[in-house]
Amino acid sequence: MNITGLSGKSDAVLVIRDTEPIVAALRGALAEASPEERPGLERAVALVEAAADASEERLRADWVRTRLADVGYDGEIDSVRAVRALRQAEPRLSLLAAVQLQKAAVAHPE
Repeated sequence: MNITGLSGKSDAVLVIRDTEPIVAALRGALAEASPEERPGLERAVALVEAAADASEERLRADWVRTRLADVGYDGEIDSVRAVRALRQAEPRLSLLAAVQLQKAAVAHPE
């Protein structure tokens, strides 16, 4: 059974940000942490806050690089092969969405 409109290719890629509750939970754990746990929790808070401060385009670019690495692609990001590999990694991406994501990755180098 398919939900209408969700069974085909997708042109839209949503960036979901839900960092506030995560930061709050980490800060709560940090407040109660033992001295041994503090460095790891402090690092976790810093990482989540950095992700929260990143632009949507940066998050898309990082996601593209991760997905390409997941399928073993290590070539140039601005190539046709990269688009093909991205669509292999995410078969529901339309060609348009894959190209838009590729452009975000090219515009935001590592």
